[in-house]
Order: sequence, then C-alpha cells, then structure tokens
Amino acid sequence: MSIDQNVLKELIDLSRHLGDPARDLAILGEGNTSAKLEDGTFLVKASGKQLGTANENSFVQVHADKVLGALDGPELTDTQIKDTLKACRVDADCPMMPSVETFLHGYLLSLPGIKFVGHTHPTAVNSIMCSVNAKQAVSGRLFPDEIVCCGPEVVFIEYTDPGMQLSRILRARVEAFIDKWNMPPKCILIQNHGLICPGKSVADVETQTYMYVKTARVLIGTYALGGPNFFTPENVARIHTRPDEHYRQGVIGK
Repeated sequence: MSIDQNVLKELIDLSRHLGDPARDLAILGEGNTSAKLEDGTFLVKASGKQLGTANENSFVQVHADKVLGALDGPELTDTQIKDTLKACRVDADCPMMPSVETFLHGYLLSLPGIKFVGHTHPTAVNSIMCSVNAKQAVSGRLFPDEIVCCGPEVVFIEYTDPGMQLSRILRARVEAFIDKWNMPPKCILIQNHGLICPGKSVADVETQTYMYVKTARVLIGTYALGGPNFFTPENVARIHTRPDEHYRQGVIGK
C-alpha cells in the first residue's frame, strides 16, 4: 500500500515539533505520534525512534483493522503482543517494530474526526502526574483558554502497564467521556506517564499539547499560593458552549 506523502510530511513535522528539546516535551525515544491514512491503515512511530529527529524512516505503516481486532481479542502475553504488532505491519519485511502504544493510537484514530495523535512526556505535566495528588490536581479547569483548547475536562487514567492493558482502559475511559460530552477528549493524562492529545489536524494536536503544558505550569504555581481556584461547573459549561469561544476554537492554531 502506498503512503500519502502529504500526510507523512505533516506527521514528520508534528513529531519534530513535539520532540524539539526547547519545548521540553520528550527526549531520546520518549513519546510517539501517529496519523490516519485513507486506505484503512495508519502510520505510527517505530519503537526507539526519536520524535525530534523524525524522518520518513521513523514510522511503520500498520493495518487499522488488525490493530483494532487485537484490541478486541483475548489477553496476550508479551511475546504474543510483539508477534501481533509484527503481523499488523503492512510491509511484513519492515525491520522496525511499531510502538507498543500502537493499540491506543489505532483506537483514537478510529474516532470520528481524529486524524493525528501526539503522545508526549512533558516535564511540567509529569511533575503533576508523578505526584500523590495527581488526580485531584487535574480535576478542574483554571482559565478560559484551557477550556477552549483542551476541552471541558481531561481523561485521567491511573498508571497502567503500557501496551494492550493501557489501551483497553483508555478506550473505556474515552468512551465514557464521549457519552458525557458528545465529543472526543482533547487531553488524556496517564499517571506517572504522560499526555496524549488526539486531533483532527496537526495544529490541533500541537495547540492542545502546548496549552496543557501551560496549564500544568499554572497549576503547579497555584499550589505555591494555597492551591487551585477551579472554575465552577457552570463556568466551565458556559465557556465550553459560548458561540464566540466556538469561533476561537476554529481559528486557534491555524
């Protein structure tokens, strides 16, 4: 199967931006990215490749139906998961292994409107995610642009073994979020792990990632002065549904 070169270029650009050392989002082999293709496949970062130095040889093309089929299948051992990831590759002779997070990328890319996913390990975000109060700390919203760019709330997932187990729990939490808000989440937080941002475009993924990193820095600062002053649910709902804010959602990041 051929690869849409425009999508590949966008994915390379996204990966390099998220992996830029100046942004402090991921170093070495941390994080991963993916992009949906129109032929029933998607591209996902190969295991061990670095986001900051991504190129056309940094990604593996995989069959979406095989990835989602495995997610719906029985429990697998580590060896079976490795074999499954190999079997999902479009090119069976590809020497690279898809990221162990391929399953969660496949699920998120199957959601309506989602075409790109960025998963990073920002220092500011993980300063919160690695704390004993992580869940409580991210349970509210602090300022309008956080809601505009990152949605009405986050999906929080307690630390779970990366791979199949994490992907299945993530799917259940995301489906509950969609049932509540009638939209996919913009930010998914994993305790002791990192941040995931799915979006309809590269600009969406970058905007959501950068704004949530700012949110994390602001949140950490609030604890120096007594703790966060969260918006009320009514405040959140108002900002989330205001027509002018919907307009801003459509132009921010473009």
